[in-house]
Amino acid sequence: MRSGVGKVSTMSTRLFVLTGGPGSGKTTLIEALQRAGFACMVEAGRSIIQDQMEIGGRALPWGDPVLFAEMMLCWEMRSYRSAQGHAGPVFLDRGVPDVVGYLRLVGAAVPAHMQKAAATFRYEPRVFIMPPWPQIFTQDSERKQTLREAERTYDAMVETYTGLGYTLITVPRMPVDDRVRFLIDAAGIGDAGRVEEA
Repeated sequence: MRSGVGKVSTMSTRLFVLTGGPGSGKTTLIEALQRAGFACMVEAGRSIIQDQMEIGGRALPWGDPVLFAEMMLCWEMRSYRSAQGHAGPVFLDRGVPDVVGYLRLVGAAVPAHMQKAAATFRYEPRVFIMPPWPQIFTQDSERKQTLREAERTYDAMVETYTGLGYTLITVPRMPVDDRVRFLIDAAGIGDAGRVEEA
């Protein structure tokens, strides 16, 4: 086991979180940011669901939502540490507070260690939130939520992030290229944050 891993910084102003309900265009936006040359971290939930379905695991939101939350927490903490390894800005598809919001959404108690994680793993104070977008919302084998549940997820994230002292910036509903430019401008990073090609 590595012993050189240091403590988490109290706040990282280079780590920009994108949050919101499912089906609001987050994944498409993250993929567009990656194509534009920015470092990004993918969402925990969908990847965990895919892996658990592949192996017949029970850490699924419709199986064991608390275990699912624990796995998401591990994923988000690792993503945070990985993101800190980048010199420039990093866009993250969700963050540690999303796990707290998820448990509140499903009516489960939020354990003390998750509350501590949300207070410890701090991101850029401005968090980008994607509002529900009925026109693009779809369900699939991994996204089983209804549009109403997606709207409730959005509300839970608003409550959770604002309760943790973050300022929410709403990403307008517009074409993905315009959303990319909006994020770059709102984050104040220009082209300086693009990852250099090897």
